[in-house]
Amino acid sequence: MKRSRAHEAVVSDYLRLLRNTLSNTHYRNTEEIPLTAGEIGLAEKALEKLRTRFAEEARAGTIPQAEEVRRSLEMFTPEFGAAYARSNQLQSYTLLEASGLDNVEFCVRSLLEREIPGDLIECGVWRGGTCIYMRGLLKALGDSRRKVWVADSFQGLPEPDPEVSPLDAVSHEFLKLVGGFRVSLEAVQQNFAAFDLLDRQVRFLPGWFSHTLARAPIEKLALLRLDADYYESTVQALDSLYPRLSPGGFVIVDDYGIMPLGARRAVDEFRSRHGIEAPLVFANRAVAYWEK
Repeated sequence: MKRSRAHEAVVSDYLRLLRNTLSNTHYRNTEEIPLTAGEIGLAEKALEKLRTRFAEEARAGTIPQAEEVRRSLEMFTPEFGAAYARSNQLQSYTLLEASGLDNVEFCVRSLLEREIPGDLIECGVWRGGTCIYMRGLLKALGDSRRKVWVADSFQGLPEPDPEVSPLDAVSHEFLKLVGGFRVSLEAVQQNFAAFDLLDRQVRFLPGWFSHTLARAPIEKLALLRLDADYYESTVQALDSLYPRLSPGGFVIVDDYGIMPLGARRAVDEFRSRHGIEAPLVFANRAVAYWEK
């Protein structure tokens, strides 16, 4: 449906305000404030526990991917940990950079313009900000049929098996600095309601992916966004949901470019196993996507 320039301007203003609020860009940039000795000290204590648990095994070569584990341990400095902890304590609803939100908007606009059938889902939602933006896009662009599925344990990240993906096990200990991304279902629902976007087009799938995704009452998907971090969770999401993704739909993998996490290996193995040759496109250094 053709819209007037005035209408498009209103849509653009709404989406810009929604994005800025979800990303908390209206307030002072805390990156300009030096880290305190207390912040660094707390990170150092947490990281020392991590090093104690994994360093000896990594040096001895008794765990898979020992060299990668060793490099990951070196990357997790106290300053890095303190800065990461601070960024996760801000009042933002999403940790996506502007380019990541651009990617979500591009995919949603594209699938609406091409009338690709199916709903939208994010697996791993933290405070729900990206899903809120998905719902806001549907509202602004006039789609009153598609659902936005919000899939998360709402109990934090699952404990990874170090025998399957030792890098995820290292990262899991590191992410305990920020509470393992634990946000309750009620808190995420309240976040949707704060933007007046908690309605019949939003559906929640609470629980571990291994228990919920395969039996989720979803017929078709047009957008599958994965922010599952770990190898096993990413495998479970792809195995359960990719068959329901419509041709022409998109898969977005939030953590594909983050080497310590197992999401990249899970995606590469899945694509190879199913003969998927569609090019992977990077939206930024972390986020990659492809069209089915």
